[in-house]
Amino acid sequence: MFEIVFLGTSASAPSIHRGLPAQIVLAGEYRFLIDCGEGTQRQILKSGIGFKRLNRILLTHGHLDHILGLAGLLSTFMRWESVDQLEIWGGRRTLDRVQDLIYGVVLRGVKPPMPLHLIDLKPGVIFESKKFSVQAFRVTHRGPDNFGFIFEEKAHRPFLAERAEALGIPPGPERGRLTRGEAITLADGRVIHPDDVLGPVIPGVKLVHIGDISRTDNLPDTIHGADALVMEATYVEEEVDFAADFGHMTAAGAARYASEAGVKTLILTHLSRRNRERDVLNEARATFPNTYVARDFDRFSVVKGKPVIRLEAP
Repeated sequence: MFEIVFLGTSASAPSIHRGLPAQIVLAGEYRFLIDCGEGTQRQILKSGIGFKRLNRILLTHGHLDHILGLAGLLSTFMRWESVDQLEIWGGRRTLDRVQDLIYGVVLRGVKPPMPLHLIDLKPGVIFESKKFSVQAFRVTHRGPDNFGFIFEEKAHRPFLAERAEALGIPPGPERGRLTRGEAITLADGRVIHPDDVLGPVIPGVKLVHIGDISRTDNLPDTIHGADALVMEATYVEEEVDFAADFGHMTAAGAARYASEAGVKTLILTHLSRRNRERDVLNEARATFPNTYVARDFDRFSVVKGKPVIRLEAP
């Protein structure tokens, strides 16, 4: 149901192999860009995803390594690419900084090339389609207005075709009405209710994305049981004092939370240039074995009933 593409996986500053924070979540026809660090537009091109339908940007917070790429992206939209409209979602403090960047530097009195909406994030559902929803929740980092996001497929009840056959329900619109929760009356006068042909509720797949974060004890219970959790691991445990000072998480801390929350797969990102990937991975897997460390251009497929699939960057 969901695919997440990592465009930048470094913390604070880029490295030779890692760009600054940005990820794209794909859900059917919808695309969501989460954060937009410097150089994101080049990463989008290099990934092969392109700019079409990339009209929703969700910002975890307003630190520069997470938003500076907005300037270049909007500049490109002004000259070469076009989207029907652009929504940028962020906390109030984040949007104040984005407003200064876009209107004070990029546009400077020029009209945006498309309707541009800066939307103040609040906890709760911020987007909903027929198949899934996106929910924002607060996290603790340095300063106010820090958010994480839950992408969740809607629960459904499977249609039991064998039971329908046994009840003599013909293929066609009657079965569709039952699937939608409506009762039907057959030609012989029998009334068939949805419960007669629908199985138990099956929860939808859940992908959780958390940006920079310093504590996990105040995270919402709705994260629990997620099929995939994306979380930062800026530091390793021997740097726990640095993590506390700068409002970040260690790999071991992220792994402990993943275990406590009962998530199925942990994907770590936002790595400091001072740490080696294998050290971060080994530290996390000591507590939570089903852990990955994302690299730029890695893709992860999150589908209900299947293990999370990693498509590594070429």
